[in-house]
Amino acid sequence: MHIVLAMISCPDIYFSGDIHGQYSDLLRLFEYGGLPPQANYLFLGDYVDRGKQSLETICLLLAYKIKYPENFFLLRGNHECASINRIYGFYDECKRRFNVRLWKTFTECFNCLPVAALIDEKILCMHGGLSPDLHNLDQIRNLQRPTDVPDTGLLCDLLWSDPSKDVQGWGMNDRGVSYTFGADKVSEFLQKQDLDLICRAHQVVEDGYEFFADRQLVTIFSAPNYCGEFDNAGAMMSVDETLMCSFQILKPADKKPKINFGSSTATTKPGNSPAGIKVRVGLEYRILARKGNLGSSDRL
Repeated sequence: MHIVLAMISCPDIYFSGDIHGQYSDLLRLFEYGGLPPQANYLFLGDYVDRGKQSLETICLLLAYKIKYPENFFLLRGNHECASINRIYGFYDECKRRFNVRLWKTFTECFNCLPVAALIDEKILCMHGGLSPDLHNLDQIRNLQRPTDVPDTGLLCDLLWSDPSKDVQGWGMNDRGVSYTFGADKVSEFLQKQDLDLICRAHQVVEDGYEFFADRQLVTIFSAPNYCGEFDNAGAMMSVDETLMCSFQILKPADKKPKINFGSSTATTKPGNSPAGIKVRVGLEYRILARKGNLGSSDRL
């Protein structure tokens, strides 16, 4: 039986957000964190589309999953769906470089990917976000696979919804799919489920990571200079055995001198800055590096 909600208990694990075919940046992530099985990884979806090397990206990730199934975990993103990647680049890349049959094979694979992960029963991970239909984690466990992504409902929301500072409760989503949800819904859900943190991807954010709802939710985006337009940083989050969360910043690759991953890191102390450490219910956040000036989160 396919595991829809992956139960993960690793002493140390790296979390990665959207990659979108930026294969060279994926290699930079591994250069920093280390290669499996020496390092454990959880990827939050959106491996294909937009970038130029979706095939290399998804093939490497799947190879690691096959080789090291207990150290390497892949969740489904909204772009791991035929109706989406048929439009945004993956279908065309498969057809141009190989054939349509290959794209169909990947579609069958994507339809089997898990949609959420639970880390040490405290950190809930998915690509998109919460759903008004989600009342307990057994609902995720009971989702049937293989399946396409429906236009509405729990599975759709887990891959498509977004947090919004402008909303209380549930709101309309500018994407035209799913919902937005306010900080109140994050707090309510975490309290009812006895969780500490929601970890998701799905949105471009300036520094590669961005907190929401008093640091009860974090967005991670791992494709720096997304589409060659945003000048955003990428980020990975690492969690150790004490559930301390740290963020490593991947700056956009410079055309002249190479910028090393994690260079000029600076560790902050509790209370030193608005974006510094906050300790809450066993979770401590350590910011290792920062970068500026994209602005608010953007839509994917």
